[in-house]
Amino acid sequence: MKIFGLLAVLALVAPAPAYDVVIYGGTSAGVTAAVQTARMGKSVVIVCPDKHLGGLSSGGLGFTDTGDKSVIGGLAREFYHRIWQHYQEPEAWRWQKRAEYGNKGQGTPAMDGAERTMWIFEPHVAEQVFEDLITEQHIPVFRGQWLDRAAGVKKDGARITAITTLGGQTYEGKMFIDATYEGDLMAAAGVAYHVGREAQSTYDEKWNGVQVGVLQHPHNFAAVKEKISPYVVPGDPASGVLPRISTTPPGEYGAADKRVQAYCYRLCLTDVPENRIEFTQPEGYDPKQYELLLRIFHAGWRQTFDKFDAIPNHKTDTNNHGPFSTDNIGYNYDYPEASYERRREILQEHETYQKGWLYFIAHDPRVPADVQQKMQRWGLPKDEFADNGHWPHQIYVREARRMIGRYVMTENELLKRRPTPEPVGMGSYGMDSHNVQRYITPEGYVQNEGDIGVSTKGPYAIAYGALVPQAGQCANLVVPVCVSSSHIAYGSIRMEPVFMILGQSAATAACLAIDDGVSVQQVDYEKLRAALVAGKQVLSWSKPAKP
Repeated sequence: MKIFGLLAVLALVAPAPAYDVVIYGGTSAGVTAAVQTARMGKSVVIVCPDKHLGGLSSGGLGFTDTGDKSVIGGLAREFYHRIWQHYQEPEAWRWQKRAEYGNKGQGTPAMDGAERTMWIFEPHVAEQVFEDLITEQHIPVFRGQWLDRAAGVKKDGARITAITTLGGQTYEGKMFIDATYEGDLMAAAGVAYHVGREAQSTYDEKWNGVQVGVLQHPHNFAAVKEKISPYVVPGDPASGVLPRISTTPPGEYGAADKRVQAYCYRLCLTDVPENRIEFTQPEGYDPKQYELLLRIFHAGWRQTFDKFDAIPNHKTDTNNHGPFSTDNIGYNYDYPEASYERRREILQEHETYQKGWLYFIAHDPRVPADVQQKMQRWGLPKDEFADNGHWPHQIYVREARRMIGRYVMTENELLKRRPTPEPVGMGSYGMDSHNVQRYITPEGYVQNEGDIGVSTKGPYAIAYGALVPQAGQCANLVVPVCVSSSHIAYGSIRMEPVFMILGQSAATAACLAIDDGVSVQQVDYEKLRAALVAGKQVLSWSKPAKP
């Protein structure tokens, strides 16, 4: 007992482990940042609240938002190459013959033999690739470690010297990378950030701010053949409003607000009976929450299954589609800055909502038979997310905090209205915001607002200044996920391949800052550019000549 007591005392007084680079967050960006740091000969650690590595890339988003895949290079492309390698093995095709798989991707074939890449995959396959990358580089990962957001960031002037988690573990480092979707380290370090939509006038943008009256994607009530009343008794305001419809005015077109686009879990479903778990009624289930969906069905809408995108082995990446779908509109506004306890409540509400949505469609007798019978074919896969009740471990945080850094990316850079300085990676997906609110129109009908999809008309560069704080705020922090950008620009930047690209670039910059003894704001861009090119990053793009 005396020996164990002595060991306990020694553990309390032992110095905190020191690393060249400390990464907070086990997302796809966190993994690529760690691997790049190790390959550049620096010591690195991943400290994360997550149990599973990879964030959304291993959490259900297997139908990759690629955009133009020619600008996806470096470690991101290596990840998709390793996915391709996995599916070359016959044993990878457990529930489906490879020849039966349709090979449909989002803007690219799922399997690109010429490029030896695969862009569509099962969650457990992605997670294994991330784990392999970490294991090969012998990178320590401390999981279940939640940053003490109130007192866990120690600074000496403008430099972070250490971070401490709620469990009391402290990690010292020369450089820090915030790879979380929420930007918790960034905020706790005193770096400026924004939550919500900026006004159109803030950055001279068209697609920012409240977009009331703008109906682009079919994720609104213009997609329904008849107008839908929001009231319990159709047409009677005195009867009350149906659940999941806001009674707050939506705001003026182009104005700023504090709302954020809807979250959802990207569901992995299967129709293989031997691998399927039927949908069950979740705790807290309330069929009244889906009365609006019932009216939409009875109005003739039949697009429920349009985003059950096929991934290998008879599984899906199921995403939001339509006016009332898996997106839980309006229930996440306080998530970005909420306490951990409040965030857990929000996550549980989202889980209950989506599980209830599935159960309602599959079992409520009022649902049209053609829809119900099709939903009853599907279920959760037994071989995914086994330690989480076969439910995804990562919600789709489409947007939370966004840094206000040395340079702010806006729609003007994405649309090439002005040049982007010091590029460290490229994006290409359209500027994509999901719905932000569901409201009642002046005419007395229900409508959604905020769903925007605008093409960038080709790839665009992302500035190094968007990854680093303003001078004087923090000299040794790089932020590859909650990057400095406007709401609508982030709608394109927020894609998982881009996060992997920016994670690699962030780590490269951090390592160069250590070598040269400078702040992240003072990194020599020409050195950074040369190192990124050596790491097979793509920093420029030219429109292919017409044949």
